[in-house]
Amino acid sequence: MRVRDFRFRIADCGLVGFALCCLICLPLPSFAVDLRVATFKVDVTPPPGSPLCDALVPPSKGVNDPLSARGIILQADDQKPVVLVAFDWVGIGNEGHDAFCQAIAEACKTPVDRVCVHALHQHDAPGCDFLAEKIAADAGLPGKLFPVDYVHDAVKRVAAAAAEAQQHLATVAQIGYGKGTVEQVASNRRILGPDGKVKLIRYTASKDPKLQEAPEGTIDPYVRLVSFWDADNHPIAVLSYFATHPQSYYYTQMCSADFVGMGRDEAEAAEKCNLHIHFNGAGGNVGAGKYNDGSHEKRPILAHRLAEGMKRAWEDTKKSDVSPLKFDWATREVKLPLADWYNEQDQTATLHDEKEVELNRLKAARNIAWARRASDGPPITVARLRIGPIDILQMPGELFVEYQLAAQKMRPDSFVCMAAYGDYGPGYIGTAEAYTQGGYETGPARVSRVSSRVEQVLIDTIRSLLE
Repeated sequence: MRVRDFRFRIADCGLVGFALCCLICLPLPSFAVDLRVATFKVDVTPPPGSPLCDALVPPSKGVNDPLSARGIILQADDQKPVVLVAFDWVGIGNEGHDAFCQAIAEACKTPVDRVCVHALHQHDAPGCDFLAEKIAADAGLPGKLFPVDYVHDAVKRVAAAAAEAQQHLATVAQIGYGKGTVEQVASNRRILGPDGKVKLIRYTASKDPKLQEAPEGTIDPYVRLVSFWDADNHPIAVLSYFATHPQSYYYTQMCSADFVGMGRDEAEAAEKCNLHIHFNGAGGNVGAGKYNDGSHEKRPILAHRLAEGMKRAWEDTKKSDVSPLKFDWATREVKLPLADWYNEQDQTATLHDEKEVELNRLKAARNIAWARRASDGPPITVARLRIGPIDILQMPGELFVEYQLAAQKMRPDSFVCMAAYGDYGPGYIGTAEAYTQGGYETGPARVSRVSSRVEQVLIDTIRSLLE
């Protein structure tokens, strides 16, 4: 029987037949009657002499506190696993991001679009972009951006740890979610003047009274927690989401997970969970500058304030039995528009100019890498994990907090979390209006490699995933 004939015969059956056909053809929702999870943690602290923060500072001299890659594997029924990983690194972009995702996907026997890798964006930490490294190396600057051999090894070790963890999946009986206010940590970095333009830039550390006295501005004051519990009411894993730059004092040449790492560890000890994995939300235009003067004494204070917010979220936790909940993973592939300022000829000239400052040449290599990705490379994957009332968005770049707030408004009936700093290639991602306001992130510093058209692309993508 030909397919065409089959369709006519179904139609002849009337509305009942048509409805039956729709039920057969449409994919059925997956319910997490059997949700299992496993966690893994890998030390990813580079050795002394390693470039840090994309070569913005001299190579590392040692370790203040170790850096980790922390991941969770979620296996629902007969679906392929979903793997979420957070690194205590400044950023992982382009072919570096692809390499980690591909290696983890192969290790866990899952499609690469079911793996999400994020950075927390600490500055006393390395980055990774193998495409930028190739471009820099061809210009006579090999190994200047990050410790290449170490990172290649880290790819293998993280993938191996994920594969090992997958052999020890634990059954989830309940899933929890809650939010808590984080007090006196986050503040918007962009202070506008009467003309609507950026008048003052409040970086992550500031001793200027004018900057400390200015209002917090647009932030998301809540840290959100998602927790997975076994049948004995023990927390197997906790995921947390908070939007802010994570620096207290930095550029010390001493590797550090900074105050977000300290806060995460303090919360983990109180929760007595197997592993607490923290993700940086859309904190591209948010930092601790209003409450942080850059002194060493501020780091533990900021850490404790974050941990206290996590404690409030922990106490706010609402639990649901997993068995009746829908488990759904959805992705969209997007091409982000290249920045209007980008000029291939100028960037190539800077890259190969041996009289130019080395840092500027390396920045040019990173700019060229993203331009190639944006024009001819693979698209960026944006993802959404839905477990019952919880929606978790996985986003690229140094996203502005307005995207996070917009997502929450789209689904006021849902517990919406956002992890940004996925593929780090595009750099800062502002709102369309922000590109008319100037400022560091979207102004002449050229640290945003996308244009103002990016807002429409991402907002449409977020809406599509949340609907």
